[in-house]
Amino acid sequence: MTREHQLRRVLDCGIVAVVRFSDPEPLVEVVEALATGGVTVAEVTFTVPNALDVIRAARAKLGDRVLLGAGTVLDPETARAAFLAGAEFVVAPTVNVDVIRLCRRYDKLVMPGAFTPTEVLTAWEAGADVVKVFPADVVGPAFFKALRGPLPHIKLMPTGGVDLTTAGEFLSAGAVCLGVGGQLVEPRAVAARDFARITGLARQYAEVVARHRAQ
Repeated sequence: MTREHQLRRVLDCGIVAVVRFSDPEPLVEVVEALATGGVTVAEVTFTVPNALDVIRAARAKLGDRVLLGAGTVLDPETARAAFLAGAEFVVAPTVNVDVIRLCRRYDKLVMPGAFTPTEVLTAWEAGADVVKVFPADVVGPAFFKALRGPLPHIKLMPTGGVDLTTAGEFLSAGAVCLGVGGQLVEPRAVAARDFARITGLARQYAEVVARHRAQ
């Protein structure tokens, strides 16, 4: 799958689910539950114990049903390991030019994290496909609207502070997609193995995206 195809899947879905939990055992089923609800793009973060095993297992079970990525990627060695395990994109909390360069070398989607306008532009100029603005709850949707003035060509994804109340506001302010963590992959639901709850939440987020695009 080419990087352009990966990007199209992210933009079409509009949601990147952040899968993070202290126990890796239920996470393949979590990713499957998300896909059942219409959220077919998910990143398994490297804060998850044995994250590579989760990525391998999810890839083997779900195949192309889900665009599967790795999150909290801090260096190119981790990015390479993620790709070998089956990840198709990487997300990072910071701008690491070496990570971006490696992803471009292997034609993989990369979404580094940035916070200031300078960091956003630095990430984009280095080759980011989407720039993750993190933590987005600190700046809010108004920040995205302000950035659209001087930087209308840069694709931005808020992560942190995105919930069912703010999701539409971020999209209206110019976000091309939304990174959603614990408000979608609820720790309580994961702990209880309540996968139906996660599927239901995924449907609600997918509906927010669909409503916004129908306006």
